[in-house]
Amino acid sequence: MKILLLDIETAPNLAYVWGMWQQNISMDKIVANGHVLCWAAKWYGEKGMHFRSVRSGAKGMLKQIHSMLDEADAVVHYNGSSFDIPTLNKEFLTHDMTPPAPYKQIDLLSVVRDRFRFPINKLDYVVQQLGLGQKVRHPGFQMWVDCMAGDEAAWAKMAKYNQGDVVILERLYDKLKPWVRNHPNVGVYDPSDLEKCPHCGSKHLQRRGVAVTRDNSYQRYQCTDCGAWSRGKKAVTKAKTSLVGIS
Repeated sequence: MKILLLDIETAPNLAYVWGMWQQNISMDKIVANGHVLCWAAKWYGEKGMHFRSVRSGAKGMLKQIHSMLDEADAVVHYNGSSFDIPTLNKEFLTHDMTPPAPYKQIDLLSVVRDRFRFPINKLDYVVQQLGLGQKVRHPGFQMWVDCMAGDEAAWAKMAKYNQGDVVILERLYDKLKPWVRNHPNVGVYDPSDLEKCPHCGSKHLQRRGVAVTRDNSYQRYQCTDCGAWSRGKKAVTKAKTSLVGIS
């Protein structure tokens, strides 16, 4: 199973405004739309990091990440379901590119919100609380301004910052993997008939009781590598009556 870890950085929208607070910005006040400045990505479990920016041409930058998405079975990101992926899709559309092949999305921000209660759900806070490192420090918004102006030093910082996010994203994915609801079944991509953990693909499974549904019960397992829970496909017992309730 090919899992892609992805993070993008974007330029802000540019608009004319009259004030600082509670602005209602109409279409005629927008001077320029925001766009992808750069992206960083790597294949899960591999060492190589990929990075592209608009400095090599917007179309070329987009073609590279489009090709990687086309190849991916699943994409891991942080708030990517709401931001990174729709932003890339907009860019693909405006550059006359067709959709990449379908892929599953694993949004770790959704996992954090769904399964835990941190006081702050920002990526930097969560990874620090879990002892996984921290985001690369940068000068703030001025770095984006300087990159848009073509400053070489700012671009070097941006590349380091963007790629750093992917590094800690992979660490967080390893930590949260057993907590991901409906994680794509890794075992489906393995042609062997051995039972495997659907989260990490490990064959080290421990029998831990039974999982009971309305009509059947199934052997329950816990992975001794990642800790995720799963159940067998075949029922070990069935309901003793053919009657079902009516609601």
